Amino acid sequence: MKKIINPWKGLKGYYCFGCSPENPMGVKMEFYEDGDEIVSFWKPKPEYQGWLDTLHGGIQAVLLDEICAWVIVRKLQTTGVTSKMETRYRKSISTNDTFLEIRASIQEQKRNIILVKATIYNSAKEICTEAVCTYFTFSKEKSQQEMFFTSCEVEETEINHSS
Repeated sequence: MKKIINPWKGLKGYYCFGCSPENPMGVKMEFYEDGDEIVSFWKPKPEYQGWLDTLHGGIQAVLLDEICAWVIVRKLQTTGVTSKMETRYRKSISTNDTFLEIRASIQEQKRNIILVKATIYNSAKEICTEAVCTYFTFSKEKSQQEMFFTSCEVEETEINHSS
């Protein structure tokens, strides 16, 4: 597994709720490439609960939507927007869980419309939440001009995430 380098880190005004390390309210996701999949490991916190000790469904949707965006960024080397997201909540997630593993990959591609499937697993490796995001991708030119995106690379060293 290789760590994905955030191409916007250090960009003035970059405070994405999902992935900016500078947003104090955000979830600060980091991403790894594992073959065809993009992976994130994330620790739930009590301030993200809906009901007592239960991770809010909206936060789960953020985690899923964000990793789908990073599939587009890394695998297709462009940016875009989520145009639809279908989410299935299968099992509640405790805010006391030690970590969550979120995985996503491209399921289908038709020109600039991409279907990305994402899944949240709890630390017991149980499927908790699944989503399919329909993504509308931008041209490389629009990604560069409007999203300040040129490329998304990985660190050269392999990372063994033992959780």
